[in-house]
Amino acid sequence: MKVAFLTSGGIAPCLSASIGALIQAYVRREPQTDFIGYLHGYRGLLLGNRISFPDEVKSRAEILFQFGGSPIGNSRVKLTNVEDCVRRGYVREGDLPLAVAARQLQQDRVTILHTIGGDDTNTMAAELSRYLKTHGYDLTVVGMPKTVDNDVYPIHQTLGAWTAADQGAIFFENVANENTTSTRQLIIHEVMGRHCGWLTAATARAYRDRLTHRTFLPELLLSRERWDIDAVYVPEMSVDLDREVDRLRKRMDEKDGVNIFLSEGAGVDTIVRELEAAGETVPRDAFGHVKLDLLNPGQWFARQLTDRLGAEKTLVQKSGYFARSAAPNQRDLDLIRSSAALAAECGLAGKSGVVGLDEERQHQLSLIDFSRIKGGKPFDTTQNWFRHMLRDMGQTD
Repeated sequence: MKVAFLTSGGIAPCLSASIGALIQAYVRREPQTDFIGYLHGYRGLLLGNRISFPDEVKSRAEILFQFGGSPIGNSRVKLTNVEDCVRRGYVREGDLPLAVAARQLQQDRVTILHTIGGDDTNTMAAELSRYLKTHGYDLTVVGMPKTVDNDVYPIHQTLGAWTAADQGAIFFENVANENTTSTRQLIIHEVMGRHCGWLTAATARAYRDRLTHRTFLPELLLSRERWDIDAVYVPEMSVDLDREVDRLRKRMDEKDGVNIFLSEGAGVDTIVRELEAAGETVPRDAFGHVKLDLLNPGQWFARQLTDRLGAEKTLVQKSGYFARSAAPNQRDLDLIRSSAALAAECGLAGKSGVVGLDEERQHQLSLIDFSRIKGGKPFDTTQNWFRHMLRDMGQTD
């Protein structure tokens, strides 16, 4: 039996650990299992670039729990975007990427393919699974849901998201100290989250929880108020800038600084409209997503707020690469291990789908049919903890 791994999309604090946990799960059940990894996601599958895992890896798989990133690399490739695959040299003109991928899996004699990625990765896995079945190739595809945005239907908690929130909080603990470098400083912490504000909200929550465990010295201007958050902006909430300027100007006057947690997807529609109205081309990836790293929402908000708040210094800092590159914390690692155990069980039973905490089954860890997997799940801003946090900061939604 041969099991193949493929990690795709952006990295998250679960990829290496998921491969390690899957290896351990299979070795417990089928010690003679052979493992291969396709290098850099679907790109490696299309090009036939792969590595075999030696016995030393099988016996020391727990080392992978200590690392972030992916030991076999990632990429963003859409198998159904034929033009893009041809342009990037992954397939030849006239070839169908799904057919190329299927032939490669057959050539490599793969029995079970595990895709570890977000909604794009697993919807591509679904397309591949359907193609394989309709063309008579008996191969099981089992996905595991990775994304720091936690925005995949119908999965309650995606792998790596808890860790990313904790790491973003740690990141800002150091950045917040910059408020001591000048008077009237505006600090914008830009957090990942294209369409979903979960990570921004969870990072703010984790940061404020960490503040409760710190001792401050207000006699020397080391007050909790200066280190606390003054606003959280997520894509699911509209931002009334005029109203916010009035509120935040008062905060600036009171505490000599303002700290904002901003989801990178907040305000993107407004920014895109401005650019397109000016005749500029908005850069997008193979999936049609706006390239947010080139759009710089944090800098846009900085331009809108700096003068109006009377800020003497403005600092925009992005925690995305720091947070998503971490090794998983214990909470995520426990979920990764239990997910991998079920994924291996389903793989051996010949059952395809995505393993996750199913919101339609009381968050029970289940094998979810590929047809139910889709992205774009919004953050629920009506949750009590989030509304309480906004009220505590004086922000209303």
